[in-house]
Amino acid sequence: MQLRTAARLGVPVSVLGYGMWGLAGWKDTDDAEVERALDEAVKSGITFFDTAFAYGDGRSERILGNLTRRHEARLFTASKIPPKNRIWPAPAKAPIEECFPADHIRAYTERTLGNLGRERLDLMQFHVWQDAWAQDPGWQREVAGLKRDGLIGAIGISLNRWEPWNGLAAIRTGLIDAVQVVYNIFDQSPEDELFPLCRERGVAVIARVPFDEGSLAGQLTRGRVFPEGDFRRSYFSPENTAATMDRIEGLEKVLPRGMSLPEMALRFVISNPDVTTVIPGMRRVASVRGNLDAERAGALEPTLMEALRAHRWDRTPAKKAD
Repeated sequence: MQLRTAARLGVPVSVLGYGMWGLAGWKDTDDAEVERALDEAVKSGITFFDTAFAYGDGRSERILGNLTRRHEARLFTASKIPPKNRIWPAPAKAPIEECFPADHIRAYTERTLGNLGRERLDLMQFHVWQDAWAQDPGWQREVAGLKRDGLIGAIGISLNRWEPWNGLAAIRTGLIDAVQVVYNIFDQSPEDELFPLCRERGVAVIARVPFDEGSLAGQLTRGRVFPEGDFRRSYFSPENTAATMDRIEGLEKVLPRGMSLPEMALRFVISNPDVTTVIPGMRRVASVRGNLDAERAGALEPTLMEALRAHRWDRTPAKKAD
């Protein structure tokens, strides 16, 4: 397993990480299979595990805690503080007091540590972010206090989908150690400003949604309707499904013989040296093994990377009331 790090992270982590959103409360999740998949990941060299309190109201964190106790291997634990108002993503004009007052930051860090059964978390992240909050002294003091008290090793922000620019000011405060952002064949805009700034400041990049919620993993068809309660039901509206499938069919024209679409999608992300780790969701042993095979295959050929540049898809989030 290839290891990467960033100056502010300080320790190397596996370039293939493990996203734990879908392990707690999703329909058709087999808990026993999840446990086998997690064990397979650790045995295969995956060290970076990303969860959040909001994933099952602490259940995913407890799953991670159990994993760390089952294995002697040193695992890197990352979680996220939910916004106090429970709105994802944060409305553009929401004051930080509605989302992350200082006492809320500490209280949920302590709850996370309780769920994990640990005294220290390697990385705590704000689960939503607005750069209007960057200069607020409240979160800055509390984060410094959590580090001083030994409760966390690093602090990060999870950026809103399709808004990689909405974290640049936070990085420039010099307090942010890691940034989590949507990055895949379609969503290449983090390369414009975010990645260069992270490289300059030694900030770790955690790439999420490498398969565009499943479309780049071959899980979408023009007629597919996801079940009630599945996030993808709203994400893949009829309009988005049609537009996405048009682009998937375009990608298939440049897909090398013998390479699957999900392999190409994951290797695209790993091919960028600015990415510290990528965190696909994996609920099954087969998914873990498939992603491991893609990681072991290494970076894509430069000519294929160049061809994939033409498949960039710049999107903007739907407007919501503030």
